[in-house]
Amino acid sequence: MTLPAEDPRAKRREAKITEIVDAAWTLAQRDGLGAISLRDLAAAVGLRQPSLYVYFDSKLALYDAMFADGYHQLLRHLEARDEVGDPREALIELVRDLVLFSSASAVRHQMLFQRTLPGFEPSPEAYAPSLEFYRRATALAARAGMTTDADIDLFSALISGMSHQQVANDPGGQRWADHAERAVDMLLAAARHPTPRPARQPARKAPRPGPQT
Repeated sequence: MTLPAEDPRAKRREAKITEIVDAAWTLAQRDGLGAISLRDLAAAVGLRQPSLYVYFDSKLALYDAMFADGYHQLLRHLEARDEVGDPREALIELVRDLVLFSSASAVRHQMLFQRTLPGFEPSPEAYAPSLEFYRRATALAARAGMTTDADIDLFSALISGMSHQQVANDPGGQRWADHAERAVDMLLAAARHPTPRPARQPARKAPRPGPQT
């Protein structure tokens, strides 16, 4: 069976979109996510600003593409790791890699993990790679022994906190990434020996006033 030939126009369009998104990351690194200038972006890729709208009809559409691209970068980053058979060791490597991934680019961290852009919500298509990342991370956590919703909530909160601290206090470094082993051991200990929640006591009713004497 003969496969249909690729449409050269579609191929050129995809290449241009990739070029625009790459240039947008560069401008975001320089000026901040919220301060990306569409005029500067158009100039960076050899277009007039009106021509940029052929590819993205608004800045929110550009952010949508950057969100998807950021998660695709994360998935590729994780796929490039060597396979680790031991679940605990694999989880340590995941946590370390996630913190280092955030450390490498503060603006990418902000785009993927913080709500820094008013009015922006990723489209279902852009959100799909983030769901794939979540599926992989929670599957790895489950292999190591974190299986309840509470386990995953704590796992997510701790990694987010470590990543935020890394970006805020040691961008480009690895200070918090170096705590990955201790963090994972804390999480696994909590998952294996959860603290029992105290039973809720019924609310005590205020005593009725007694008869007046």
